Amino acid sequence: MRRWSGASALVLAVFCGSATQAAAASPSTQATLNELVTKDGFPGSLASVQSRGGRLRDYTAGAKGRPPADAYVRIGSNTKTFTAVTVLQLVGEGKVKLDAPVETYLPGLLRGDGIDGRRITVRQLLQHTSGLPEYTDVLLAEGILPILHTHYEPRQLLDLALSKKAQFAPGAKWAYTNTNYIVAGLLIEKVTGHRAAEEITRRTVSKIGLTRTYFPGDGDQKVRRPYATGYHRDDPEQPMTDVTEFDPSQAWTAGQMISTPSDLNRFFTALLDGKLLKPAQLKEMRTTVAAPQFGREGRYGLGVSSVKLSCGVTAWGHGGSIPGYYTANAATEDGRAAAVAVTHLPTTVPAQQRVEAAVDTAICSQR
Repeated sequence: MRRWSGASALVLAVFCGSATQAAAASPSTQATLNELVTKDGFPGSLASVQSRGGRLRDYTAGAKGRPPADAYVRIGSNTKTFTAVTVLQLVGEGKVKLDAPVETYLPGLLRGDGIDGRRITVRQLLQHTSGLPEYTDVLLAEGILPILHTHYEPRQLLDLALSKKAQFAPGAKWAYTNTNYIVAGLLIEKVTGHRAAEEITRRTVSKIGLTRTYFPGDGDQKVRRPYATGYHRDDPEQPMTDVTEFDPSQAWTAGQMISTPSDLNRFFTALLDGKLLKPAQLKEMRTTVAAPQFGREGRYGLGVSSVKLSCGVTAWGHGGSIPGYYTANAATEDGRAAAVAVTHLPTTVPAQQRVEAAVDTAICSQR
């Protein structure tokens, strides 16, 4: 699947209320959020749009009560970009080599049917060309709700993946696989001697002053206030369940973080501005391969994807899904950015595409 998501998600209505006061000048974005609620059936939607000058506007719409503007949401696989930045910072410090085998840093860790850490490079982990199997295929075989409050250690997640056969030989093709970023988290811990969450926080969140972004600690199942309530159902015939509180350890460095739409904009803008990586590592991060799961023209680098918007501009971002939340986001080199979150995983391809299109609308409407 395109991002971290549950078994019922894809591989990847009441009037929704008025816009927030700050958003009144841009009806197109608000209208898009309204339609995500009234036409696609998402319980809530929220967005933050950043102009070239850095001005932020917040939008919100909802059927089950309008979410607070710029509320906290679980950002799922956007976490992968934070993880990739941390690994690339270690590369810039000479502590990790991109084209060295994973075995160099985690000896004996990757062994299985067609799996050998001596043949998989760090670059292949970050770019999803390692061929490692997907651990969520096993973890979520019976759905999300039965394991909602179960805690998992990273090695448990990896062991689930290693119980399966490799998807392909390392470097042979591209396939988005959450397991890659579990291994990347373990690599961070082995090289630094510190918990991955601590390193990611120090090297990304704290470095650029993101005050509303955090990596939940062990056992922390809550979301800070004000939050957007997330919903899920394993069976489309059953009513939605409030899944705002659950144990996100099942995603770890592949998808555990929490943030707000505006902080996501700040993060990706800072990344493109070179505030997190040295020029050589930022160039490596933005060296891409074709990634069909990210759309017809989608491409994937090292923890970021790129796509050409309808207005002809190339945008960079990631996006993420995790029980209760689906986020689409992107930033451009000229300082524009948008992050759109909905409070239920998309259940159809068109619904998912309309969330993605909302980002395009928000960025391209800024002339």
